[in-house]
Amino acid sequence: MPTFAAIDIGSNSCRLAIASVQQHRLKMLYEEREVVRLGASVFETGMISPEAMDLTIKALKRFQKATQTHVVDRVRVVATSAMRDARNSEAFRAWVKSTTGWNVEVISGLEEGRLIHLGVVTHEPGAKGRCLMIDLGGGSCEVTLSEAGRIRSMVSMPLGAVRLQQEFMHTDPPGKEEIAGLRKYIGRELERGERRLGQPRVALVIATSGTASALAEASRSIAASAAKGKKRALTAAARAKADIVPTAHVRLVADQLMKMTNEQRANFPGIGPKRSEIIVGGAQVYAMLLERFALKGFRYSARSLRDGVLAQMLADVDTRASVHRTVENERREGVLQLCKRYGVDARKQEAERVQVSQLFDQLQRVHELPDDYKTWLEAAAMMQNVGKYMNHQGHHRHTQYIIANSDIFGFSPEQRAIVAAIARYQGKSRPDSMDRPMRAIPLDEHTHVARAVMLLRLVQALNQDQATAALRMTARVYPKRVILEIHGARGGAELEQWSLRKEADYFLEVFRRALFVEVA
Repeated sequence: MPTFAAIDIGSNSCRLAIASVQQHRLKMLYEEREVVRLGASVFETGMISPEAMDLTIKALKRFQKATQTHVVDRVRVVATSAMRDARNSEAFRAWVKSTTGWNVEVISGLEEGRLIHLGVVTHEPGAKGRCLMIDLGGGSCEVTLSEAGRIRSMVSMPLGAVRLQQEFMHTDPPGKEEIAGLRKYIGRELERGERRLGQPRVALVIATSGTASALAEASRSIAASAAKGKKRALTAAARAKADIVPTAHVRLVADQLMKMTNEQRANFPGIGPKRSEIIVGGAQVYAMLLERFALKGFRYSARSLRDGVLAQMLADVDTRASVHRTVENERREGVLQLCKRYGVDARKQEAERVQVSQLFDQLQRVHELPDDYKTWLEAAAMMQNVGKYMNHQGHHRHTQYIIANSDIFGFSPEQRAIVAAIARYQGKSRPDSMDRPMRAIPLDEHTHVARAVMLLRLVQALNQDQATAALRMTARVYPKRVILEIHGARGGAELEQWSLRKEADYFLEVFRRALFVEVA
């Protein structure tokens, strides 16, 4: 069974997780973490410092040795807030590529939140009910409202612990003006988050990452001190309640930490020397967030972004894994949301999605595309008209831009680029390796994209007159030719037949087979 490695290059630390697939589930084999403070210089100067780059490269080299030891089949490297903001992120990505051979994928805040949500709902008990998830990293804070294992709403805010430390905490302990500025900034961002999320009424709040872990440890220390000398057996319900970090404890710890020096914070229970330098801002975010949304507290989860990346990798290769269905639902909902945003009637596009899926199956021997392209084709069929929101004339160019630059749940930037290119070439133009849309796609995918474009063009030709009932098309494949048979035309299908025959020359160029069209 395959073995995967997920690497998260965060604003504060760099993490590795290696897992193998066993009985359609992931079994963790190895984990490692290195504090690199990649975001420290970014949030101050807008650039990743040479020192932080060097430290991260050294960590990645160690991670690479671990992946070789465990004979990893696939490595996925993602980067978050610091790399999103840094003006020299491209130079650093090139350095990583030349040193390790890995491509660093800079993901958006919403994609980061989606992957964290995926990791939590895949592994965490109780996470498939209605709950709120909070992940506060080095550069950003993602808050997700989840119900039945699905994302209902999400907001990403620039409230990371390293970012707040660099922007507001210049003295030790921080002065009154610094504290006032910090709280004002957090309040403004939380107000924006409240407009997106409303007042989520949830029984469970799950918090992840280092700040939440530190606050949970500090809370346990407070609870232990309060219960000192009171020995009693805990019921299951009491133990579950004990796992919750109360909002009152978070506020108490946040206010205490703000009055301490770094040395005092390092000795505070649960904090430690590495977390003490950046805990002040993060603790205030948690305290203010829990209070603003009237939440009773949170439960800490050790699950994180890398767990979501591993779950996504499992979903991509194992259709029998339960997480595969979760990811497919996320993709479907992401596509529908984009259609709604740009005024596309998804019900009208559904017929083309079904047709291109059927054609993909019928012409498998002809196109020989990887199975993933069926998903990309279905997505392109649904979203191919979003560019009409901007302008009907030349809308394919607008469609390509919108798809490639939108956050669509479940699609990586490379996958969005492929879907965008498939939708782009449904007009007069044809895929060309020198075109801007094609340059965003790896060279070894160009042939696949051209074949996928051809399949969708056939479905487009079949749907010339969308005012009538959808026609059916079946394919018969022979060694040197393909015969497409049109069915169900009440009153003839001359327009569709003519449109399909217009694609015959390009079909021959792409597939090296002649195309014939018949009306049944």
